[in-house]
Amino acid sequence: MTTSTPVTTPFSRETTALDVVRDLDLTGRRAVVTGGASGIGVETARALASAGADVTLAVRNPDAGQRAAADITGTTGNDRILVAPLDLADLDSVAAFVRTWDGPLHMLVNNAGIMASPEMRTEQGWEMQFATNHLGHFALATGLHPALAAAGGARVVSVSSAAHLRSPVVFDDIHFRQRPYDPWEAYGQSKTANVLFAVEASRRWADDGIVVDALMPGAIRTNLQRYISDEELDRMRAQSGGGAPYWKTPEQGAATSVLVAASPLVAGAGGRYFEDCQEAGVNQPGTRTGYAPYARDPEAAQRLWTVSEEHLRG
Repeated sequence: MTTSTPVTTPFSRETTALDVVRDLDLTGRRAVVTGGASGIGVETARALASAGADVTLAVRNPDAGQRAAADITGTTGNDRILVAPLDLADLDSVAAFVRTWDGPLHMLVNNAGIMASPEMRTEQGWEMQFATNHLGHFALATGLHPALAAAGGARVVSVSSAAHLRSPVVFDDIHFRQRPYDPWEAYGQSKTANVLFAVEASRRWADDGIVVDALMPGAIRTNLQRYISDEELDRMRAQSGGGAPYWKTPEQGAATSVLVAASPLVAGAGGRYFEDCQEAGVNQPGTRTGYAPYARDPEAAQRLWTVSEEHLRG
């Protein structure tokens, strides 16, 4: 990993997604937001639409997606909001989405995910959080690579989490076949994978003008926490030494995603990790900010890419 000047912006953790795009014109640019029917996904889509982008909500529940699309159109006046079915845990669903996409893609926001779920597995036997949060998005992004390359200066956003500090990718037992299943370790591993994907994709796709970055959106009360209580979240953060979280609104939580997807302030800055609308540095022990060195390790990133391709080949 080479050193570079950190990206700084005039924004902060209080900034909203609409603040980030206030002076931007995204007319003629096309975006896909996974998980765009709720939480920070819908606010990411809303902000991009408010700046004039054509936005596709890639969602598991098309009815919820249509309701979100109508709401976005109602608040922004932009009626170029499409809905497409996408189940990231189903590779056939991902392949179908890729097949139906036509033309360039300027912004891909890999936002959808599950957090600290009970032990579940895909039909291939893959651990569900790794399959959904990483492998599904890996298949989507690599499948849409020609569309991203055709856009000229495309951005890919990999939504990670400070929970990546809980676990590297355990290559010897990714799917918890030998070790006891732990929902937080599984979540942390999948979020580390999101950062490693940004590192390697940015390296591989640089000549195509594609910039890929990862981010921590912050602590936001959304459907992501369907399997856990606020008390459990607070307890886990206290155990890690981070103390009580600063809770953001969904509009604030979407701000860093929108910054990475659309702002000229981060143009050309690939393979980075952002939080609170700034590029973050390496994590300091006893804190919950910054990235773990293993999450931006180029050798681990290359290994994960190879392992991910092997998964997709079956």
